[in-house]
Amino acid sequence: MRVRRRFGQHFLEPPWREKIVEAAAPAPSDAFLEIGPGTGAATFPLAARAGRVLAVEVDWDLARALARRAPLNVEVVTGDFLALDIGALLERLGSPPFRVFGNLPYSQSTPILFRLLALSRDGALLRDATLMVQKEVADRLAAGPCSRDYGVLAVLTGMHADVTSLLTLPPGAFRPVPKVRSALVRLVFRPPAVTVADPRAFETLVRGLFAHRRKMLVNTVTAYAGIDRTRASQVLARAGLDGRRRPETLHLTELARLAQVFASTDRPPVL
Repeated sequence: MRVRRRFGQHFLEPPWREKIVEAAAPAPSDAFLEIGPGTGAATFPLAARAGRVLAVEVDWDLARALARRAPLNVEVVTGDFLALDIGALLERLGSPPFRVFGNLPYSQSTPILFRLLALSRDGALLRDATLMVQKEVADRLAAGPCSRDYGVLAVLTGMHADVTSLLTLPPGAFRPVPKVRSALVRLVFRPPAVTVADPRAFETLVRGLFAHRRKMLVNTVTAYAGIDRTRASQVLARAGLDGRRRPETLHLTELARLAQVFASTDRPPVL
């Protein structure tokens, strides 16, 4: 088995394969989109319990080898999950809602998570996602306000999904052995936790504020909106927020209130 370093590949050792599939709890009626099947270590036990599996693998050699050995209910697609038309792939899986499963490469886990959240935001009928990520990323997913790990990922995840930690894996669970611990998490997708007029503008606001998460709100709003401090203080007052607070202390409902104020006044264009 040849590891391509540019893909950040780490393959599960046999004792852990069944554990992570068991944690995903597949059923015969489930249709799974698998991200990064690699050699098929989890694909085969997943396919044995699920109805259908569509496996997306970026490494063409692994994809070709997996396709030759795959059972009839598994379809292998070669390509980068971040670049593919996921809507078209989901149509090939059959009837929604769809489930997601993946051992994500460390270097691409956050972009993949953001894409899954965007798919849910834009109406893709995703039921849940069971994902292997770096423990640090798992901590950021589940973080709350005022904690060290609280940021854009926690806010946008909390907007669209509930997060549960399922397993923590030591470095020795993989070959080659990584330098970090990993964690298996489940995201259960649901309607937005709070209502915002423009979801994309809300995401832009969150990213703008958390770019300087430890600065005072009056300063971050000044920079984000391109207005002076007096106007920024007025905006924050309308949202019921103290300008001396910091973005890292804001709850989802407070961010939604601030987004609503911007939605009712002039605001920067959505990026």
